Amino acid sequence: MSQEVDRNSKSYREGWGRYDFLGVATYITALSVVLTILAGVIIGVKGLNYGVDFAGGIELQVQFKDAIKSEEVRSFLTTEGFAGANVQALGENHEYFIHLELETGKTDNETNAYIQETVEKIKRALSAKYGQAAEVRRVDTVGPQVGAELRRNGLLAGFYALLLIMIYVGLRFDYRFAPGAVFTLFHDAVITMGVYSLFGWEFTVQTMAAILTIIGYSLNDTVVIFDRIRENIPIYRGKDLYWISNKSINETLSRTLLTYFSTYLTVIAMLFMADGVIRDFARAMAIGMFLGCYSTVYVATPIMLMVDRYQRYRKSREIQTA
Repeated sequence: MSQEVDRNSKSYREGWGRYDFLGVATYITALSVVLTILAGVIIGVKGLNYGVDFAGGIELQVQFKDAIKSEEVRSFLTTEGFAGANVQALGENHEYFIHLELETGKTDNETNAYIQETVEKIKRALSAKYGQAAEVRRVDTVGPQVGAELRRNGLLAGFYALLLIMIYVGLRFDYRFAPGAVFTLFHDAVITMGVYSLFGWEFTVQTMAAILTIIGYSLNDTVVIFDRIRENIPIYRGKDLYWISNKSINETLSRTLLTYFSTYLTVIAMLFMADGVIRDFARAMAIGMFLGCYSTVYVATPIMLMVDRYQRYRKSREIQTA
């Protein structure tokens, strides 16, 4: 009788819980791998719409009392000599982000003088055209060199986080668990970034902070499932790892759902009721937490089982050739 038939039999399924999560894991894992590769391609082709923190430049947050379209704001900036300005709507309060890039190669004094001159020119132009109907609520400026350094440090932070997590999981459990845990976190982060690239959303320091938070949050849930698998291995010695994994996922299901649901309530509240950088953070968290909710079950555990099968295959080959 084949292993597949044994796994589908009533006697095999008895005792592992209500749901056969791993029964469809092959298809979901394959889809997740495809989505991760696709997200990487989108990021490579379109790039990320870096905010002022990463790209450098001048960013103004302007609120208009009356309804105004983004095309009118762009036309106004073009008339004032800022044809390359990036205009992005912010919420439904007639607010806009205006992002202007800085020229590279200038000295610090030249850059500071240009920033002051540009900000004052835009303020005067807004006052002349709209009067009290336009208010500059915030001005952020970051030099090109500082933005490039922040961007590099953000990428390094993500890389080192994944590297240290692989070492941690490998030492706490064993190294058949580590690849699944790390790819799950990579999957959550890359697809979130791919969504941002696809829709052209601004990628800011807050977005990067949310992605690092997602990595830690997803790892926590993965470790809970892996820890239960490790605890159940000596208890159910007569069962294979597939059976033990399904039982462990069923046992931790309520904890996973309750944790994600309670956190999601906070994230959704911030997404729809907050504004500015808080909304940026909440949007990235909402995407990443949705991915992390299923990837710990349908990506991390199936990859762990694949590594386990490969290790057992290599061991059997070594015994045969010995």
